[in-house]
Amino acid sequence: MASMRFPFSFPQPQPPQFPRPFTAFAVGAAVAGASAAVVAVSSSDRPFLRNALNSVFSSGHSLPLWGSLSLADSGVSVLESKTGISFPSVLASSQKLCGIGLRKKSVLGLKNIDVYAFGVYADDDDIKTHLSDKYGKFSASELQGNKEFIDDLMDNDIPMTVRLQIVYGRLSIRSVRSAFEESVGSRLQKFGGSDNKELLQRFTSQFRDEIKLPRGSVIHLSREKGHVLNTSIDGQEVGSIKSKLLCKSILDLYCGEEAFDKQAKEEIEHNVASYL
Repeated sequence: MASMRFPFSFPQPQPPQFPRPFTAFAVGAAVAGASAAVVAVSSSDRPFLRNALNSVFSSGHSLPLWGSLSLADSGVSVLESKTGISFPSVLASSQKLCGIGLRKKSVLGLKNIDVYAFGVYADDDDIKTHLSDKYGKFSASELQGNKEFIDDLMDNDIPMTVRLQIVYGRLSIRSVRSAFEESVGSRLQKFGGSDNKELLQRFTSQFRDEIKLPRGSVIHLSREKGHVLNTSIDGQEVGSIKSKLLCKSILDLYCGEEAFDKQAKEEIEHNVASYL
C-alpha cells in the first residue's frame, strides 16, 4: 500500500533529506484520526513535487517511520503555495498527478496576473502500455527534454486530464473563450493546417456566456479513450468532441515545446517517465 510520511511531533528519527530545496509539509487536520494531508509546493520549488509524488505512488519504497498517512484512508493533495490552490494526487481513481503550474497573463505589458493554476494527470497503466516498449529502457533523466517522448505522450490514446482551477476572481467566460480561440487555434493550425475553424468553434462554443467562473471554479479538459475530449466545469459536462487533433492541441498548451509554464512542463516530463 502506498503511503505518505509526515513529521508530526515525533522527536526521532530525523526526516529524510531530499536532494533539492522544498517547502514544508502542511498537514490538514493533523490530529488523531486525521483524514487529509496537503503537500505544499511553491512555484520556485517544484522539484519537490517530484519527490512527493514518488513517495505517494511508489508502493515498493518506504521512508523512515516518522508518522504516516495512507492513501487508502486519506486524501493527499498537492498545494500550489503561491496561489493557495490544492490539487488531488489522483483523479478518476487511476489518473495520477504529473505536474502543476500557473497560467499568467500580461496586463498592458505592465504586470502579470495569475489567471489559473493547473494540474496535469495521466493514467499510469496506459502510459506503460503505450510507451514502455519504446522508452522503458531509459531513465527519467535521460528522457528529460526528449521531444519525441512528449510527442508520443500527446499522440497516443492515453487518458489524461488538465485540471484548471481559477485564481483570478474577475475572470469572465468570454475571456476564457477568447484565450482558447487564440491558444488552441494556433495549435490546431500548427498540427493540422489552417482549415480547422469549425473544430475550434465547436470547442470554444462550449464556454457559453451564462457560465460563471468565480475564483475556485474548476475546469476539466479530459482526453478519454478513443481521443475524445470531454469538457466539464465544476463537475458539469459542457461538451464532448471526438478529435485526436483537438486533444493533442489542448495537451500541447501544457506539455509541448511552448508550454505555458516551462517548470511544470519539466515536472510533467519527469513524472510521466517515472511511471514507465
